[in-house]
Amino acid sequence: MRREAGRMAMAIAAVLVMLVGCGKAVTGSAKAEGEIDAGTVAGLQVTDDSQVPSGLRPDAPPPGLAADNADNGEMDQLALAAVADLYEYWGKEMPADFDGQKFTPLAKLTSYDSKGKGLQLCQTSTAGLVNAFYCSLDDSISWDRGVLLPELSKKFGKMSVVTVLAHETGHAVQFKLGPKSNITQATKTIVKENQADCYAGAFFRWIADGKSKRFQISTGEGLNRILATMFFIRDPVGTDANKSGAHGLAWDREFGFQAGFTDGPKRCAKIDQAEIDSRVKEQDYAENDKLRGDVPVDDKHIKELQISLDAAFKQSGSTPPKIVDNGSKCSSSRTTTPAAFCPGENIVAIDRAALAKLGTPPKRGQGQEPGADGVGIGDFAAFAEIASRYTLSVQKANNLKLDDEKAALRTACLVGAWANVAQQPGQGDNVLRMSPGDLDEAVAEMLMGKSLIAADINGSPVRAGFARVEAFRLGFTSAKECTARFT
Repeated sequence: MRREAGRMAMAIAAVLVMLVGCGKAVTGSAKAEGEIDAGTVAGLQVTDDSQVPSGLRPDAPPPGLAADNADNGEMDQLALAAVADLYEYWGKEMPADFDGQKFTPLAKLTSYDSKGKGLQLCQTSTAGLVNAFYCSLDDSISWDRGVLLPELSKKFGKMSVVTVLAHETGHAVQFKLGPKSNITQATKTIVKENQADCYAGAFFRWIADGKSKRFQISTGEGLNRILATMFFIRDPVGTDANKSGAHGLAWDREFGFQAGFTDGPKRCAKIDQAEIDSRVKEQDYAENDKLRGDVPVDDKHIKELQISLDAAFKQSGSTPPKIVDNGSKCSSSRTTTPAAFCPGENIVAIDRAALAKLGTPPKRGQGQEPGADGVGIGDFAAFAEIASRYTLSVQKANNLKLDDEKAALRTACLVGAWANVAQQPGQGDNVLRMSPGDLDEAVAEMLMGKSLIAADINGSPVRAGFARVEAFRLGFTSAKECTARFT
């Protein structure tokens, strides 16, 4: 986050008053980016790897494909299996969704080792090229079996390799579809990349539906690791979305993937520049942002956070809870760490030292790896955990249940709503504002096993990272839905 003095563009309390003004259920069938339920992922039951082991099926048929320069080791065989599955998927899906147009397999597949002697592929040397890419010049996909694929597989599991191949095949699909996919020579990179992420999400829905002969994936742990993969391969924070080669922040990329998973390829083809301009959050740092988006989690900034939250929820009908640094302890109720809502005292009890550790950004080049609890992420992860406990006080004042999965989803949604408010210009002493990368820090926190952003009063998080991120995004884009959906 960053500090900013300035003129207020709107009354921020008015943004949130509708979402906490009533504790009654709202009738109807409101819909944003798909229905969000704690027990499901886009309509599928949440499963873990003990129920559905993510990876290659034991009885998977051979790929029946070959790649140039392959060593036919584990990574090449995994990549070829992914491509074979993608051929089958798009062979059925493209004609079904795009006026009968047939999918033609790629003209060439190439494997290389970025540590070895360079090959000339797509007018580029592969020496030191840790990448996978689609080349429209010769309708080919190439991948680095030496560094990229094994690194992803080690960090996030074998299905991360499938994610990369699904994304690159998404580029092939959009090139083959052309205008049917809203793609021309003038289309900016960020549009193409978000579409390719979306097409990858559509393919993974096919796997999750049990239609793949080669792969299977759990909708809990398995998809969590796919979202973590998208996080890992995001652009560096501070990248301009209009820059050639921009792929998007994790926030942007995961929207594309989730849209495809939920709504399918037709939704992906609708992604165009106008949509990207309306929702993509990738931007450069402000000129006066000397801390590059991260402020210390200290007493000064905790006070500024208190002011920000009090202002945002001013008209909610609740008595603002005070943020108290007491080691995150409640005197009369169960506690959570490093922040807790204590209903008896109406305080948010925090362990500032632990939050400061969470709020310490990773060193340059280190990056966050979502899923590892207790690692340094950045200031917004810490502030959002505090905000999550603050919103429980608001929910309690409006007679909403605090100890179930709907409460956990509602909490994530309300934190997202506050985040949207916090990106507006500041006023007076309300100076704590969002900065580039903050939304990615929220994503990283929500992919941790012990996420508080998407947890109920007892610290029990929503099982699926997919649903956690969706609920947060819903609040960020449409705050009034928080109680309509989760009451």
